[in-house]
Amino acid sequence: MELELFDSRERIAYARQRMAEFSERCRAGGLAVTPQRLAIIEALLASTDHPRAEVIFDKVRRRHPHISLATVHRTLETLCAIGEARKVTMLYDSARYDGNLDPHHHIVCVECRSIRDVAISGAERPGLQRLVDGSLALEGFTAIGWSLEVQAVCDQCKAGSVGGDRNTRRRPKAMREGRILKSNATGKNNGEG
Repeated sequence: MELELFDSRERIAYARQRMAEFSERCRAGGLAVTPQRLAIIEALLASTDHPRAEVIFDKVRRRHPHISLATVHRTLETLCAIGEARKVTMLYDSARYDGNLDPHHHIVCVECRSIRDVAISGAERPGLQRLVDGSLALEGFTAIGWSLEVQAVCDQCKAGSVGGDRNTRRRPKAMREGRILKSNATGKNNGEG
């Protein structure tokens, strides 16, 4: 099985295609196309770091100084509801948003909370789908989607260049106290708690 980070050139081409189709999809769905909505989806698609609403607000406000943070939040939630964006919410963290709707997964730095898109090679995808669909552990449930999140420490944090102590406080308490250790192949915690 191969995991690979999304290439920035692919992301740019994807963003251009989505922007070209966005207005038409909104109109077809009965949603007004406003300059603010266009600016918000454009900022989201231009971002590779799965921004919080506040980051999108800061970017959009440069072109639309009268826009409110509440409008950005509502618009992002509307975009998620109509399938134009998705929410990437890590446990113990605020919502992050992703404009990439193609099937993909995430690698998350547990120190600085950076998120990167990860693709699973095409040949492996059907095998993983069969694993999810045929899992006895899911008995009583019907899977409607799934996503893999790899928790890691990025090279910058490992090197200590991000400011360790400030970012370490943002991790869940059990991680800060060392009760959650690296996961083994089964995905179970090796620590207690």
